[in-house]
Order: sequence, then structure tokens, then C-alpha cells
Amino acid sequence: VQLVESGGGLVQAGGSLNLSCTASGRTFSNFGMGWFRQAPGKEREFVAAISWSGGSTYYADSVKSRLTISRVNAENTVYLQMNALKPEDAAVYYCAARPTRWSTRIADYDYWGKGNQVTVSS
Repeated sequence: VQLVESGGGLVQAGGSLNLSCTASGRTFSNFGMGWFRQAPGKEREFVAAISWSGGSTYYADSVKSRLTISRVNAENTVYLQMNALKPEDAAVYYCAARPTRWSTRIADYDYWGKGNQVTVSS
């Protein structure tokens, strides 16, 4: 599975961005998907995950109610809508895929995108 993220950029605090991750190479609907992020000098951390059907989602406490993960299997794409962004949300955002179930653990994911920079100005 090849994953390509897009939609990052510079936004003011309180603003919104919508990240996309498009998959190719395998049947997208067979995979649980996750979003992770890594800020400078920090470890990569879990942000959100979604089941293969889109029926189940899970979020890190730090982003609940502000970020929404969704997917459109017909488009081979998973989205991360980010609202009310804070400076501490600034990071490189990665999407990841694993067969069947989603997970919050980095080690459980088999496929990763190259990442997309999100910068939040205060």
C-alpha cells in the first residue's frame, strides 16, 4: 500500500485544515487507518484511527472534539478534519494503514505515508 498525504500548511491558531491521505496498491477497504503526528524533538504520537468500514473511530484525548477522522472507501481516501487548531497541534502528520483492525500503536501499522507539515501560528 502506498500512502500520500496532502492538505497541510500554515494556519492561524483557531483555524482549520483538512488533511487527506490517498492509498493505492491494495484494497483500501480492507485496512484500518490511523493518523499520527510528530513535533520537533518529540516522539511520534497517535492522533486518531478509523475502522475499515468507517463505523468506529478513536481519538487521542488531546484532540477529541476538535479533530474528526473519516474515510471514503470508494475514493481510497481517509481524511482528518482539524478545527480550532492550537500551536501545540503543529507537527508533521502521518497516515498509516494496517490490515483489518485499527490500532493506537505505532508498531501495529505496516504502511506509512511520508508525512505532511502542519504549522499553527499563535
